[in-house]
Amino acid sequence: MEIIPAIDLLEGHCVRLNQGDYNKVTHFSSDPVDQALIWQKEGATRLHLVDLDGAKTGKPINDSIIKSIVNALEIPIQLGGGIRSKKRAEELLNYGIEKVILGTIAIDNPELVKELATIYPNKIILGIDLKQGRVATSGWTKGSNIKGVELVKSYKDTPIDSVITTDISKDGTLKGPNLKELKEMANASKFPVIASGGIGTNADLISLAPLENQGVIGVIIGRALYD
Repeated sequence: MEIIPAIDLLEGHCVRLNQGDYNKVTHFSSDPVDQALIWQKEGATRLHLVDLDGAKTGKPINDSIIKSIVNALEIPIQLGGGIRSKKRAEELLNYGIEKVILGTIAIDNPELVKELATIYPNKIILGIDLKQGRVATSGWTKGSNIKGVELVKSYKDTPIDSVITTDISKDGTLKGPNLKELKEMANASKFPVIASGGIGTNADLISLAPLENQGVIGVIIGRALYD
């Protein structure tokens, strides 16, 4: 199972939110490029990058930093946050981002997601962020009545790479993953699943091990690595 360190960008800084709340921000570094290089040096095989400004507002104010991180690293980068158009997805891929994560538009514009996945097979990751099993969008600021398992099933014939599933209530809390929700997502998805949210200890990582045979191939870790 791949361990994937996370860097969340907010106004050019490396931060973490608590339970997706933009009013509960912890600043970890004012140099995200240096932080990315640290995770690469520590042995990361992939970096998870989130543009929180993009996720909330749709405006790409962190692009200069994103480009600098791409140019500095040798490992592949997956990026999410504010990717709501074909132009934006292609822009990021042209920067050298290996895979882009699509969340909000997976609900708002599924045909665009399917078009991008067809043009760029295995370059598109479906980001499913959950509040009590239902999908949240727009940087977790908006809820929906759509169940995560139903959303992933609707893309079963689309050549996406994988699914990142995040339990928002666990994210940034270090209180352990939502194993029940992860198992349900793994069973519903024909794609590999990457877990996100709540990892705080080695024991939390070990608790995911039984799900590897069900298709959970990786786990994103943020606050625990910084703390």
